[in-house]
Amino acid sequence: MCPGSENPKIILLISGKRKCGKDFIAEKLQSQLLDKCTIIRISEPIKKFYAEKCAISLTELMGNGPLKEKYRIDMINWSDKIRFEDPGRFCRSACENAKECPFWIVCDIRRKTDIDFFKKTYDDRIKTVRINARESIRKARGWIFTKGVDDVASECDLDSYQNWDLEISNEESDQGVFGILQLLDKFK
Repeated sequence: MCPGSENPKIILLISGKRKCGKDFIAEKLQSQLLDKCTIIRISEPIKKFYAEKCAISLTELMGNGPLKEKYRIDMINWSDKIRFEDPGRFCRSACENAKECPFWIVCDIRRKTDIDFFKKTYDDRIKTVRINARESIRKARGWIFTKGVDDVASECDLDSYQNWDLEISNEESDQGVFGILQLLDKFK
């Protein structure tokens, strides 16, 4: 188990395609829950380890600039090799420094192995949310289909997953945030 693993009452696993608004929804939830929650990003240890390996700027890799896009495909392929050996490696690393609070929001669940790690580690505290947005909405938010990114496991592995606790559309209102807050209220 990760440090502080007895503390969170609920761990919300958020999944969705690029530019569907996962980070936006997570930050909106955090603004409602304030110090009762923390946001965890599996991508942080991936980018940290990759930046160290390649001697590149972690700050730039964490942002939305061109450096992240330049290295995205290689970073996906590199992280796939690590996951093959240890599927929970990045999930475990992301949890190690998580703030102790009642709610954890993991805003970048991308694979069935991510869900498996959290369910095996934290059992019935897990609630899963799939965020959907039409392709036209995602394009308006800056999404451009990229071969080797949008057609591989890091983007598609959960397309067939059916056991979501909640599926929401994040297109034009805050209804998705309200739906998640209602889900959390049921489990407080």
